[in-house]
Amino acid sequence: MEVSFADDHICFLRYDFRGATVHPFGMVTPDQIRDADWKAISPEIRTARGETLFVPKRRQADLERFCRRHGIVRKIRPDTWGDLLEPFLDTQFDPADERATILRLSEAGFSPEEVTGIRKCLTPLMHAYNFDAMVWEWAYLGLYDLLNAANAPIVDSGLQNALGDPKTFYGWTMKIADRHR
Repeated sequence: MEVSFADDHICFLRYDFRGATVHPFGMVTPDQIRDADWKAISPEIRTARGETLFVPKRRQADLERFCRRHGIVRKIRPDTWGDLLEPFLDTQFDPADERATILRLSEAGFSPEEVTGIRKCLTPLMHAYNFDAMVWEWAYLGLYDLLNAANAPIVDSGLQNALGDPKTFYGWTMKIADRHR
């Protein structure tokens, strides 16, 4: 992933997530950006259309300067994907932690059946990403990790292809991420 910052736009020179509006390259202007979180684990921009675009961590300060210059607010949103992907971490949670996660998802509008369905759909992909590819993440998996799993060469392409049309899959992930406006 490569980005450059100009006075009046951010140019995505290489964006590896298929389905994104800036894949494989593209540009966003301040009027297309709803908010951003330059302090997130993976710095991100949320567009007016509800798409989350990531910026490399090493460009965090550039993103902050760009946003401040253009009056783009920093907004920290609850991490729905972090909660949905929790079972794929290389760690165990006690029942109280699991109940707290399910409660947060419920408060975000997810029924237990929807949570189960999403997790079931993503189990082969996320197991291949975190365990078979030996990422061994034990603390956090979020939207960036899901998109990486769906696109990175470290995951079997058959599992990635099983997700269906990349643009449709990407749109689905964005809708879920944007449920917490």
